[in-house]
Amino acid sequence: MTALHRWSIAAIVAIGLCILILNLAVGALKPAADIAWLDIAGEGGAALLSLMWTVFIFNSRPAGWVTRLLSGGLAFIFFSYWQDVLDEFIQLPAHVHWDHWVESGSMPLGMILLTLGIYHWHREQQAINRQLLKRERIFREHRSFDALTPLSDARYLREQLALELQHTQQPVSLIMIDLHCFDHSRRLLGSADGDRLLRELSELLVLNLRQKDLLCRYAGDRFAVVLPATERLIAENLGRELKQAADHFAFKTRRGETHRVTVHTGLAVSHHDSADSLIERANRCLLQSRSGQPQVA
Repeated sequence: MTALHRWSIAAIVAIGLCILILNLAVGALKPAADIAWLDIAGEGGAALLSLMWTVFIFNSRPAGWVTRLLSGGLAFIFFSYWQDVLDEFIQLPAHVHWDHWVESGSMPLGMILLTLGIYHWHREQQAINRQLLKRERIFREHRSFDALTPLSDARYLREQLALELQHTQQPVSLIMIDLHCFDHSRRLLGSADGDRLLRELSELLVLNLRQKDLLCRYAGDRFAVVLPATERLIAENLGRELKQAADHFAFKTRRGETHRVTVHTGLAVSHHDSADSLIERANRCLLQSRSGQPQVA
């Protein structure tokens, strides 16, 4: 991960060296008796810690503007403490004032950038947590998982669909999603990339669902989405969003090639159905979608 930030690291090192060279060029080393070693320990320790935190940021985060805010703030804090440390070793002439700007100006600027970075990091983490909550329903119970994807299988789908239909008076919608020509894609990609395509597509679909929705792998290249307390109009909009997300998915093969996918969807909304009846109607609607016929379910 650090390799992604090599230019930022190089810039921090270069500026630190420039500050050192400037101090040596215009100042003179202090006698050992005039050096305050306690101040050096405190200021040097703070400079070292700010550098360590910058390395931790670079090591744990991808490149991006939030990372630049965090690392930039820590870098300016480091420059301030670095000049502070150099002042303990090097006596600058009275007419030199730029060292005060480096020492006193870098600190507030660094704190402002760091605060902005932490704020946006917090917002970023909240967004990630919201996405992870959508997976809670998938992972919170010990149950039958699909062998290939991190989803539940058709048996669990029927169980949960039956529970939803029994315990609510509101409409329950079911969307079937089918990969177009997946057998051809699997022959083209190979078995390993074909399996990975299904796994990554399942993760993409989960991220585009609401927290209360349930995604299962129904069979082969077919997925099923249970939408509790969801009327037809909302379910149709969600179905279009899922299709658009899948159609814009650019799957990368192990050879680095891009493979586009297309999906078909079929929607059924409960009318006092059983779980099997609702699944059958959604599958029938999906087949109509694949054949280009008007969808009726």
